[in-house]
Amino acid sequence: MAETAIEPPALRPLPLLEGTQDDGTLNKSLNAYVWQPPQRGWLTLLLIGLAGTGMLFAAITITIAKGIGTWGNNIPVAWAFGIINFVWWIGIGHAGTLISAILLLLQQKWRTSINRFAEAMTLFAVMQAALFPVLHTGRPWFAVYWLFPYPSTNSIWPQFKSPLMWDVFAVSTYFITSLLFWYLGLIPDLASLRDSSTSRRARVAYGIFALGWRGSARHWHHYKIAYLLLAGLATPLVLSVHTIVSWDFALSILPGWHTTIFPPYFVAGAVFSGFAMVLTLIIPARRFMGLKHVVTARHLESMAKVMLTTGLVVDYGYLMEHFIAWYSGNPYEMHVFFFTRPRGPYAWAYFLQMFCNVVVPQIFWTKWARRNIAALWVGAVLVNVGMWFERFNIIVLGLGFDFYPYTWGTYIPTVTDSTIIVGSFAWFFLLFLGFIRVMPSLSIVEVKETLAHPLKHAHGGQH
Repeated sequence: MAETAIEPPALRPLPLLEGTQDDGTLNKSLNAYVWQPPQRGWLTLLLIGLAGTGMLFAAITITIAKGIGTWGNNIPVAWAFGIINFVWWIGIGHAGTLISAILLLLQQKWRTSINRFAEAMTLFAVMQAALFPVLHTGRPWFAVYWLFPYPSTNSIWPQFKSPLMWDVFAVSTYFITSLLFWYLGLIPDLASLRDSSTSRRARVAYGIFALGWRGSARHWHHYKIAYLLLAGLATPLVLSVHTIVSWDFALSILPGWHTTIFPPYFVAGAVFSGFAMVLTLIIPARRFMGLKHVVTARHLESMAKVMLTTGLVVDYGYLMEHFIAWYSGNPYEMHVFFFTRPRGPYAWAYFLQMFCNVVVPQIFWTKWARRNIAALWVGAVLVNVGMWFERFNIIVLGLGFDFYPYTWGTYIPTVTDSTIIVGSFAWFFLLFLGFIRVMPSLSIVEVKETLAHPLKHAHGGQH
């Protein structure tokens, strides 16, 4: 008898929703965290966030009262924690726009359960980022008076040839567009909270922000068009914002900075760190908020794959930096990449960056690491650490060790600038804790779009 060939089962992706779900169960489960009383864990984190935010504003008060001399900045390291944190927080905000806008245009269904988290993270991260350049001016109350381009008797105009001014317009445009995109997506869900509320105050509050949404065909038509237009507008911002941030360095003549690879290298690094922060937030949130049925292994695995891909682009950037330094024959460039970073006083920071950004992401080649929650979360946290130290190595070592050895210097942070960075984390998480308590942390409308339509199954379609 001839052997019968056994056909392997068809490859099917992991489900986007677990269990038996319908409109009613999704409405109830996704709105549940807003209506239930605050949990003890949430209150504990809230108190920690309030304490850290208090430390932040205390450090800001000291900075404004006594000046930037309370920071560790010096000559030659005039840029330090302030700009490091600015670039890092801007990078964190990139995943929100990419998940919401680009994946929407590419019709990737796995974005639906994570886009609201990412959009909120973007707004809160950009708020932290904007804090540092303002404080770095030394006298922030003069920043608007001197830097804002309006006719005045002083005839002081900003230098529009400077990439620092380009930052102002790029970041502000990015924030406004992200805010509109986030709020527009919230409108149907705010109407859902309005209709399900048992409190008159809550109904009035959610009703105001829902802008009279009734879910009519006309409302949905305008909503879809506006959402798609904003997605198309936000997409080039993912590339432009961090490209312009990279020009803060690439348009200088310092060795290690003056390179054309910075724009794509910075954009990839921003998406890399942004997805790592989304995973850092969403992994504990899905557990404590009871969202495992909508934020499934497929969502986490897809984010791990994006993180691996962008991590490989970052690794390529590291390789090309060293190759071009060697190939150019420029002694200053070679000194930066082959002595200052790996053998200088901050060699520990360089090797920590390489371990977190080059070695750690390689575990995501394996299905085990992409689906193991603990490994995924630890890997994401280490990537964020590595990306912070990448900016540290670029900025501090670039300024501290330039062309002439007699101008070299090191940087040691003080309590004040260290408190500001710790406090910015606390403020970020405090805003996030407030967000998940008063608004749906997942887009109910878009999650429902992943439900299998009865007609699809009737015609043999796949979910």
